[in-house]
Amino acid sequence: MTETLGVPVIDNYWQTESGWPIMALARALDDRPPRLGSPGVPMYGYNVQLLNEVTGEPCGINEKGMLVIEGPLPPGCIQTIWGDDARFVKTYWSLFNRQVYATFDWGIRDAEGYYFILGRTDDVINIAGHRLGTREIEESISSYPNVAEVAVVGIKDALKGQVAVAFVIPKQSDTLADREAARDEENAIMALWTTRSVTLVVRRMSGLSRSSPKTRSGKMLRRTIQAICEGRDPGDLTTIDDPRVVAANSPGDRGIAVSRISRVRQRVRLSD
Repeated sequence: MTETLGVPVIDNYWQTESGWPIMALARALDDRPPRLGSPGVPMYGYNVQLLNEVTGEPCGINEKGMLVIEGPLPPGCIQTIWGDDARFVKTYWSLFNRQVYATFDWGIRDAEGYYFILGRTDDVINIAGHRLGTREIEESISSYPNVAEVAVVGIKDALKGQVAVAFVIPKQSDTLADREAARDEENAIMALWTTRSVTLVVRRMSGLSRSSPKTRSGKMLRRTIQAICEGRDPGDLTTIDDPRVVAANSPGDRGIAVSRISRVRQRVRLSD
């Protein structure tokens, strides 16, 4: 984009809870060049740290850790949860036995101080004892030419604990009208991620929007996708942009997905 349009990509990192960027490169105040994939460095008022998820100790250079912010938070950030102060403290301020705000995001910091966000700490799938980040799988699948969107979730499996399922929205959905062509697409996408412990199912969410469940701000509702796949109640859908996306997944359609999941589970077991 930068080469084609001749303009820089101005990135930043923030949360709904923060109200404004936690990390960025402040124009006219910071002359450091942008680095692809990095939102930049902590903004004024934020004391950002990366802590080891087990020990709570600070992480070193290029070492993955949970992104936390030392209190107090700057103006504009979340102060409490309406009517439930105890929940606010328990959710955001009770990790590592330290007075730090937990973002629940993974990150790393390079030698020059640039931060890179790796995804949510709860977007981790445990497959036969192997912890895999869903973002890594999604980025691999996204490189396939006919993939418009992808969401990877972990679903329960009696043998492995969890298996990974990829919900793929193709750019050309008419490709999936032909069963053989759809199978070729599935195999091609599967080839992008060859870890033996990972099982991927190509899936097109039916419905008018032909997209996966998202909030109005564009955040993918992976828990909703996971619930649909496991046949559970998706729960509160008040934040979803288009409820028809979920409603369109009828029991019959879900049965097709379950059938596919059973088939690929068997495929993985035979390869063990």
